[in-house]
Amino acid sequence: MVAARITVNGKETPISPVAPHTTVLDLLRERGLTGTKEGCAEGECGACSVLVARPGVNKPTDWVAVNACLVPAAALDGQEVITSEGLATVGEPGTPATLHPVQEEMAVRGGSQCGYCTPGFICSMASEYYRPDRCAHGGTDASDAGHADAEHADAGHADAEHGPNGFDLHALSGNLCRCTGYRPIRDAAYAVGEPAEDDPLAQRREQAPPEPVATSYTQGDSTFLRPATLDEAVQLLRDRPEAVLVAGSTDYGVEVNIRSRRDNCVVAIDRLPELREIRVESEYLEIGAALTLTEIERRLDGAVPLLAELFPQFASRLIRNGATLGGNLGTGSPIGDSPPVLLALEASLVLTDADGERVVPLADYFTGYRQSVRRPGELIRAVRVPTPLSRVTAFHKIAKRRFDDISSVAVAFALDIEDGIVRRARIGLGGVAATPIRSLATEAALEGKPWSKETVEAAARVLRGEGTPMSDHRASSLYRSAMLGQSLHKLYAQTSEAVPSS
Repeated sequence: MVAARITVNGKETPISPVAPHTTVLDLLRERGLTGTKEGCAEGECGACSVLVARPGVNKPTDWVAVNACLVPAAALDGQEVITSEGLATVGEPGTPATLHPVQEEMAVRGGSQCGYCTPGFICSMASEYYRPDRCAHGGTDASDAGHADAEHADAGHADAEHGPNGFDLHALSGNLCRCTGYRPIRDAAYAVGEPAEDDPLAQRREQAPPEPVATSYTQGDSTFLRPATLDEAVQLLRDRPEAVLVAGSTDYGVEVNIRSRRDNCVVAIDRLPELREIRVESEYLEIGAALTLTEIERRLDGAVPLLAELFPQFASRLIRNGATLGGNLGTGSPIGDSPPVLLALEASLVLTDADGERVVPLADYFTGYRQSVRRPGELIRAVRVPTPLSRVTAFHKIAKRRFDDISSVAVAFALDIEDGIVRRARIGLGGVAATPIRSLATEAALEGKPWSKETVEAAARVLRGEGTPMSDHRASSLYRSAMLGQSLHKLYAQTSEAVPSS
């Protein structure tokens, strides 16, 4: 087997001799690429952002920004990485480098003070700069946007969180700046135009990204493995029951950095083709468990409205570029954002091991705090969402910050209302019990009743009593209960005048 290597800024570098748990961030800094910074080591600040070549949605390759502090270096064996240093164009010896357009705009518009966070902002901004359909969403020439005031910068686009050049500010939602202030950074983002025709990174999008390579990387007592097929993966899990599964590493990376987690065997399944498909069948939609949330969001393009409402509220774009539904469900966290939504959608999980597959309703999957019916050797292959979908849906996330935060309470609704009557109700809850739960009593209180203020008031009283909410540093139990009831009132206020008839 070929020695594990990563192509960084166009040059191959071996991963050896670092330990298998070593992050891409630490590998880069060890090799002298110190533009990549460590701020939080949890994927919240974005100072470590780098670009990775990934399969594209509208072109063969997308340049995707990820948190280098979370991803094991061995997980990028055979892959291409661009750091902030690799964006500038280096000329002949003795001549200064030519700044990348994103770097240029950040410089001239005052987007950097101490500079610690700047390389991460640059990489996240470059990822959005190279998004193939970005400029198609803009309305005016971006070159005039950056030096204008806020109202002028927003002109030409209906959404205040997008620039006239189509730049989506959510691309920077995972990057924090403690001293510059976000206005000049936004101005820089709104000022970038389209990539030039001879831009090498823009041209690179027209070729396929590197294929995943089978990896077996061992140092000391620790091994990082990437099987080539699903069959190899489930057999490996049977042979190595102590193996730990990773996909985007957005949870595992935190454990490595903050809690010094060290495992003897780590198995990466994020690039398995069998886990990266979206299939539309007559009775359900099947979503591969290893597709990133960003990939799902862009491929579905709003086809499942409840998921479309979830995605912008799920952590940050940097996290969504790596996080997967399989990982979010596999950790079994009671405050994961996707389980309430999938419970409201009545989703099922396709579980696979060396003996075959079985389908388990998500409502029956969780058995206790971070526990599930998944057996040793099993992995989540896909999530199945039955169709047709309910016509009235909503996802309410109560958190201290609007974006990039852990929820105190999460509530997902999926209702079928015909002729003013609630024919069917499905409600998923997170943050109010040891596991994500269905709100069965509230569903029963709604079904067969008129969609009216009186019905909602009675059902809201039931909803406030669902689960066993606890008090912690995020919220008190009383607050959580109150928010449950309030969420139903909010849904009624949002839909009472626009409920579709049969």
